[in-house]
Amino acid sequence: MKLLLIVGARPQFIKASSISREIKKYKNINEIIVHTGQHYDKEMSQIFFDELKIMPPKYNLEVHEKNQGIMTSKMIIKLEKVILKERPEWIIVFGDTTSTLAGAIVANKLNIKLAHIESGMRSYNKKMPEEINRIITDRLSNVLFCSSKISKQNLISENYNTKDYKILNVGDVMFDSILHFKKFSKKPAIENKNNFVLATIHRSENVSNPNILKNIFQSLSQISSDIQVIMPIHPNTRNKVKKLDININKLYLISPVSYFEMIWLIQNCKLVITDSGGLQKEAFFLNKICLTLRSETEWIELIEMGVNFLVGTNKKEISKKYKKILKKKIDFPNSKVYGSGNASKKIIKAISNYQ
Repeated sequence: MKLLLIVGARPQFIKASSISREIKKYKNINEIIVHTGQHYDKEMSQIFFDELKIMPPKYNLEVHEKNQGIMTSKMIIKLEKVILKERPEWIIVFGDTTSTLAGAIVANKLNIKLAHIESGMRSYNKKMPEEINRIITDRLSNVLFCSSKISKQNLISENYNTKDYKILNVGDVMFDSILHFKKFSKKPAIENKNNFVLATIHRSENVSNPNILKNIFQSLSQISSDIQVIMPIHPNTRNKVKKLDININKLYLISPVSYFEMIWLIQNCKLVITDSGGLQKEAFFLNKICLTLRSETEWIELIEMGVNFLVGTNKKEISKKYKKILKKKIDFPNSKVYGSGNASKKIIKAISNYQ
């Protein structure tokens, strides 16, 4: 059996590493990785393949357009050529990126079975391109692998039926990765730091709006008066900050870090401030409180458990919640809400036994 994995962004490289480790246990499965090129520079792409020991992509489509429509269409055209050549039995897509959507469309058009890992996630904000990508990909998939009970319930509430879809709550493959790799964490090239907040910003709705971006950086600068704020800065965020001439003098900005370095930063920080979906979960897996710079999140479980807090982009709210959290002792629940660390095993077994 031939499985074709489509990846294009940092979180997908991490998820694919867990799936690839499991595939290696099957002698009858041939794995092909296609990298769309969505994250294309070494700091955001190649370093993850090297560090996580992922099989090098057989194909790199090198599609990294800024315009969403152009990027999606180019990916579809190039993916179709690859898939017609390889003729896999299954296409596996991850999460909610443009690469995910393009892979789902091509699989459907070519009548190839599609597995969506991280199905059923919903923020219920259709202004986010990620939300549209999730919804369309779920509808086109044969097997929907959910990370939690809530994500499975979302699909049931949207009238997915077991006749046309196989819906399985298998847990989270990113939890598999954290459990496997956390012992390899390493300190990035920074000065000695033992008291800091970890911050990341990359979401389009935050970065593309000048007022919102200025608010966020002003909030982080205020926080840095109390505690150092370390930010691995996304290339697009750095460009926007420079263009808007935002004052970043109080912040400790560093280049994007590897996965092992990010694990170290999470392990050693006081708390996480982010607009990233993946980092919200990674913070939880490593028992760190997270302030999420959004008005909604697809990871509802974290909000319900009281370990993740939606603070939006209002300066007063961010500052208020930050000060409150530092004074409050929060016990992390010993919860298996995202499974037991064997999601990849369940996924490959389900694909192998699919009828």
